[in-house]
Amino acid sequence: MRILSGIQPSGRPHLGNYFSMMKRMLEYQETSELFCFVASYHAMTTVEKGEDLARNIEGVVLDFLALGMDPNRSTFWVQSDVPEVTELTWILSMQITVPQLELAHSFKDKVAQGIIPSGGLFIYPILMAADILAFRSEKVPVGKDQKQHLEFTRDIARRFNNVYGDILTMPEADISEDVAVVPGLDGRKMSKSYKNTIDFFASEKDLKKAVSSIITDSKGVDDVKEPEGPLYDIYSLFLDEDGRKALADRFRTPGTGYGHIKMDLLKAILEHFGEARERRATLEKDPDTVRDMLAAGAKKARAVAAPLLEDVRKATGLRYMR
Repeated sequence: MRILSGIQPSGRPHLGNYFSMMKRMLEYQETSELFCFVASYHAMTTVEKGEDLARNIEGVVLDFLALGMDPNRSTFWVQSDVPEVTELTWILSMQITVPQLELAHSFKDKVAQGIIPSGGLFIYPILMAADILAFRSEKVPVGKDQKQHLEFTRDIARRFNNVYGDILTMPEADISEDVAVVPGLDGRKMSKSYKNTIDFFASEKDLKKAVSSIITDSKGVDDVKEPEGPLYDIYSLFLDEDGRKALADRFRTPGTGYGHIKMDLLKAILEHFGEARERRATLEKDPDTVRDMLAAGAKKARAVAAPLLEDVRKATGLRYMR
């Protein structure tokens, strides 16, 4: 089974990204044929400065490799290193209508917020379709908020195949009901746009500052506390069932303050990501090795996308007099 997924380098990955997507990809690497990319073109809809985008791409690459992404067992690349995707985007744009694109949640949400959307944001679902279809992906893990985009992809593939023959693979959505919605420091969904994230690769000082900022109620050390809210929910992500029960008992037992629990959470985060943090520091000092890994990943990705694009060119008449 070929699995494909991507992550936008719109900022530093945080615990929400890890538990909802990155951890899942690393697990797929063990059981499936994984194609995973850093969605550099997609990030341009929100990141305008070139130096910021370059820094973000590098950061996400290092993070994924440090967490255990193995280029020998998966295909891992940066989206903009595979130009076949952008050509396919143009060809696929003929198979979707403007009224359909106007219904895209990502587009409508930005308009509702008073943001003047770019053309890139408008055709975002077509680029996403090209990402999926270029690699003959069979299953695409997506969150519920991305389900519509996958439906667009299936519509595009169906229309293309109806016109030109059975060329594009029809992908299936993989929407896990078990994927955790990770709360941020303020209790809302952890999101870079809310500035309520925990960066697990941050310095220990910054990580301590973030954990200490998790909101709680005003109950004191000797008060009984309910096992709920962002502190309990975030800590629970690192625990098994018995561990969560023990944590709930700590909340309900007088004598333990929120500050004590926060420092234990900090220790849990540092322990969980300890080896990855060390690997990241090593990789950061060896950019040539990282570049070689990405070049090899792009070569593997292009070896799949190029033949698909050639079939598309032939079918559509773009390959002529040959």
